[in-house]
Amino acid sequence: MPSEFSSGARRVQGPITKTGNGHARRLLVEAAWHHRRPLRATARRERAGRADGQSAAVRERAEAGNRRLHQRWCRLEQRKKWPTVSVVAVARERAGWCWSLAVLEDDHPTAA
Repeated sequence: MPSEFSSGARRVQGPITKTGNGHARRLLVEAAWHHRRPLRATARRERAGRADGQSAAVRERAEAGNRRLHQRWCRLEQRKKWPTVSVVAVARERAGWCWSLAVLEDDHPTAA
């Protein structure tokens, strides 16, 4: 669970808290390590095969998210942050991104 201390125009993002599922937190951190290097072309083809049934908007959002998380890692590296600090920052951002996907308005209403 990402923490945040915000008031008015001031926004301070905190670390990933130990609240919630430890297994999910570990998976977020493990997945964040993959954003350290840019995505390879072969991996892009494999992901394209898995995304066949998805809408163009969903595929575009996923690609933009991957680019943004890699850029975040690069900015942290430029600031000479330790890799373990960078991975937790990327995992925190990834958690927020996953949450935004979960609450995303669906274009297709589900059949009831």
